[in-house]
Amino acid sequence: EFAGKLNRRSLPGVTFRPLFFIPTFHKWKDRLIGGVQAHVTDRRLFKPFLTGLALVSAYRDAGGREFKWNPPPYEYEYNLLPFDILAGTDRIRIQIEDNIEPGEIEDSWQPELETFKKTREGYLIY
Repeated sequence: EFAGKLNRRSLPGVTFRPLFFIPTFHKWKDRLIGGVQAHVTDRRLFKPFLTGLALVSAYRDAGGREFKWNPPPYEYEYNLLPFDILAGTDRIRIQIEDNIEPGEIEDSWQPELETFKKTREGYLIY
């Protein structure tokens, strides 16, 4: 069911397959757990960050009220959520919490990306 939900998002260059396994260590040791395997079908079209957003969004949806963002600390940071540190901003987490689709989240940073691309042109040597 989870793989089907992800596949219905029609993410570029990737498809998902159900996966079940029994970890040999850590908190789920010796318990059958399920998830998905991301199978890249076209590396030119594949967008890893967008795919990651879709996965986080889908896990949050599947977890319902039980879903919780990992709390601090993370490394040497004791105030910010680890997800926000890894994403570089709290904006993406807030958009996920507001049920904004991953494609719309990606669209939301395009103006800033275009500005960055123009700024960096003067520094590219090849």
